Amino acid sequence: MSMRLNKFLSSCGLASRRKCEEIILAGRVSVNGQTVQNLSTVVDEKKDKVCCDGKEMKLPTEFVYLKMNKPKGYACTASDEKGRKTIFDLVESDVRLFNVGRLDYDTEGLILLTNDGDFANLVTHPKYHFEKEYIATVEGEVKEGDLAVLRKGVVIDGVRMPTAKVKLLSFDGKWSKVSVIIDEGQNHQVRRMFEAIGKDIKLLKRVRIGDIHLGGLYRGKTKPLTAEEIAYFKKGM
Repeated sequence: MSMRLNKFLSSCGLASRRKCEEIILAGRVSVNGQTVQNLSTVVDEKKDKVCCDGKEMKLPTEFVYLKMNKPKGYACTASDEKGRKTIFDLVESDVRLFNVGRLDYDTEGLILLTNDGDFANLVTHPKYHFEKEYIATVEGEVKEGDLAVLRKGVVIDGVRMPTAKVKLLSFDGKWSKVSVIIDEGQNHQVRRMFEAIGKDIKLLKRVRIGDIHLGGLYRGKTKPLTAEEIAYFKKGM
């Protein structure tokens, strides 16, 4: 079967399609011994030998789908250039996996891991709009006026951030807990939202992606997605 090079690499479990494009452009991929940097390259899985960093890429015979409760202080990458701990230090698997999307180093909570590139592309593609819910623990009281600004979309450097569903869950006199639901992912989006209203986040935790909840999964632990959870995401394929 012939397919675009980035799709082939992603299907091999190397990374998401977007990340695979970066790897190709960096000159790390060869086809039949020749370095390829053309993103439009098409390969045949039965005829062509595709390597990344000298290692031959093979399509998996079975797919793995996990959810993890990512702890704070771990990077969402297979190898961190700063030498920090990564989420894959916590995973015991004989299969090469990659993370679906990412969470900031200081953010914890739900993240998905897989070796299925099509699945990863589906979950992260903007057109499917899977909601992501975060619980932000914020210093001080977050008042209704603050919530209204967040819902409308704060303006940062003259650009309005996407709207969000925001609800105050509790205030104990020192800390506010706020539910934030977004369906667009921008770098550090939730933290930047609160910084724009002068609030500092003590802890940020993602608790839901679409209908998939973190539940009672312990920090640093993984759990296979159920057949129903996998089917929920794949219904758009």
